[in-house]
Amino acid sequence: MLEDPPAVFRSGTSVASAIEVLRDTVKQRMVTYLFVVDRDNHLLGVAAFRELLYAEKMQTLDEVMIRGAFALRPTMQLVDAMKEVVTRHYPVYPVCEEDGTLVGQVRGQVLFEQQAFEISAQAGAMVGVEKEERLATPLMRSFKFRHPWLQINLLTVFVSAAVVGMFEDTIDKIVVLAMFLPVLGGQSGNLGCQAMAVLLRGMTLGELKGMPIIKLIGKEAMLGLMNGVVTGALAGVAMYIVAGRESGADPFGLALITMGAMAFSCTLAGIAGTSIPLVLKRLGADPATASSIFLTTITDVVSMGSFLGLCTYLLL
Repeated sequence: MLEDPPAVFRSGTSVASAIEVLRDTVKQRMVTYLFVVDRDNHLLGVAAFRELLYAEKMQTLDEVMIRGAFALRPTMQLVDAMKEVVTRHYPVYPVCEEDGTLVGQVRGQVLFEQQAFEISAQAGAMVGVEKEERLATPLMRSFKFRHPWLQINLLTVFVSAAVVGMFEDTIDKIVVLAMFLPVLGGQSGNLGCQAMAVLLRGMTLGELKGMPIIKLIGKEAMLGLMNGVVTGALAGVAMYIVAGRESGADPFGLALITMGAMAFSCTLAGIAGTSIPLVLKRLGADPATASSIFLTTITDVVSMGSFLGLCTYLLL
């Protein structure tokens, strides 16, 4: 995002000399600030372009500039830079090395546009859509971007199907269970995505620094448990009503199992939704990349496995 600053002047340059030089510069580029440097290119101060209108021509830039101007570092991550500039809102920021050597400038508009792009790209990255893909991306390029992740998703779906297949006899004996499998999988999956969305937003805004990870995971686990108990109770009532129409079924037992499985799977979904991006980041991967694919697999396996497993070992 760096660009060469259009107006760099040596300390001691007069206002009249700076104006004369800028006559041609402003025809080609927009000048917001004049950067005043010493002979070693260390930034001494910044003078706003409009200040030249009010300054005496024989004054030097040193007399009208702001000393100790705020500057960014060239190696700064976007998240860290945004935290520094979010309360300043300057149109242009000088970029200097640790020793104060001026290396360029970056426009505030560019920073905020890039940050908005990073946030908007998260939703696509979570399901395997590359950040480079746009509406105008050619057909075959979009296919190459998306297809590998769909192959991975297919593999994970087979894992979920294998878990259900392990309890085929249970489903044959209590057919009503098949109706509630999507309920548990969908509810826990959505709850995990909520936890993941909050964590990814926190990563993007740099809110994770100094925050205990265990405390964060514990909070999401508790939220999952609370939501799981409430939604599980409602799902249990529905199970009681539906199972009551089935001959040979135990409506009360199935209702309790539905509630317990929902609470357990939602708790684990909250933990997984928080942990998966953190693990991907620790491994050096993009925390948002296809994270929902792994999350969906975990929530499907846990919710369906716990539900069918409890029914098998407690009722049959």
